[in-house]
Amino acid sequence: MHPEIYLSPEAADALHSHRAVVALESTLITHGLPYPANLETALAMEAAVREAGAVPAIIAVLKGRITVGLSTAEIERLAAAPPGSVRKCSRRDFAIALGLGEDAATTVAGTMIAAHIAGIRVFATGGIGGVHRGQPFDVSADLIELGRTPVAVVCAGAKSILDLPLTLEVLETQGVPVIGLGTATLPAFYTRSSGLPLDACVDSPEQAARIAAAAFQLGLGHGLLFAVPVPAQDELPAEMAEIAIRQATQEAAAAGIHGKDVTPFVLKRVSELTEGRSRRANVALLVNNARIGGQIAVALQQMPL
Repeated sequence: MHPEIYLSPEAADALHSHRAVVALESTLITHGLPYPANLETALAMEAAVREAGAVPAIIAVLKGRITVGLSTAEIERLAAAPPGSVRKCSRRDFAIALGLGEDAATTVAGTMIAAHIAGIRVFATGGIGGVHRGQPFDVSADLIELGRTPVAVVCAGAKSILDLPLTLEVLETQGVPVIGLGTATLPAFYTRSSGLPLDACVDSPEQAARIAAAAFQLGLGHGLLFAVPVPAQDELPAEMAEIAIRQATQEAAAAGIHGKDVTPFVLKRVSELTEGRSRRANVALLVNNARIGGQIAVALQQMPL
């Protein structure tokens, strides 16, 4: 194991025993949801992974050490941390956080990196980053990481506050297959479909695991994206979502908010504009993705690699 990474006893035992493990990110705790919804959601995601027969491993940087598998006390500490006190950690931020002994919450890209080093092949999250609307050169590091880090990422598509067609174009350029699980079109985070076609569609976690196993056996070095729609009963109507997203995006631009601060601002504002319905959809898809990530990880663990 890399000397800068600490595995919790449970994660270490699971990996040593060749049991299925699912990585979970920590930015949803520090930047995605307010307290106590962030704590409740993180614990619910862990429970969903366990229900599927896998071991959850939330990843973060704690006092300068990459930690794979947070304890409940550590999750609670991050959940209650004052806003702005925890660094948002993508590839570029690891050296800073480790060198300065900081706490940092891993993004999709950051979680993929740590999961791959630790030997975890499946990662469940909410929505990946992408290309920002009206800013075609503002491309999330998540997309680049998917092109160079071999981890299977389970998500509800890219966040619908983004430019979804351009996001798919960048993923294609990076050589990342986007596979729908129970859908032939890209989910739009809060809503079940964007209408954009995907590279393939599978009907079960076992089929998804077979695709992941084939990718890992080829050794081409890229990740895979498994797109899962938000549960139908929790879906936010597409028109409501779009109206709120446009207003929130315009407000962010008017306020001069840019870069990594755009997504947290827009997500929070969309929740306010939809009177909490977007947050309910967000929590539902996070827990659902964790459960399906666990199912894929269990199926994948039974396949020779």
